[in-house]
Amino acid sequence: MMLDWIDGGVSMFQYFTPQQANRILGEVRRRFNNIVAIRDEVLELQEELQSIVDHDASLQVYIEKKQELNSALTRLYAAIEELEAMGVVLKSIDEGLIDFPAKRFGEDVWLCWKSGEDEVKFWHGKDEGFMGRKPLPVSDESLV
Repeated sequence: MMLDWIDGGVSMFQYFTPQQANRILGEVRRRFNNIVAIRDEVLELQEELQSIVDHDASLQVYIEKKQELNSALTRLYAAIEELEAMGVVLKSIDEGLIDFPAKRFGEDVWLCWKSGEDEVKFWHGKDEGFMGRKPLPVSDESLV
């Protein structure tokens, strides 16, 4: 799916309104879920690799598993780049946090989404984290 602010795969910076963020949330969620699945694969491969080391397996088995891990890591970073090319920032895979750049009364802020939420409905200051989240008013005209 090609999005109008992505030109040839290279992201272009933009500020999001809550409506714009919610309009692309389905695709953001899909890409985030893919990242989680690849991250889980990476963790499993790391455990398998450690088991190979612990059980003194052959170098061939070790190298093959290590190459499998390298490929999974490459896919993970590519998936993160693909998500962030949409103009969003992945703050935490483990906590499921994604931020959308926005402006509030002329000040840079983040619109904040957490995995499991059905829409973008919080914001926080540029230098605040998840703990600084504030609910978006029903019609916040101050967010551009």
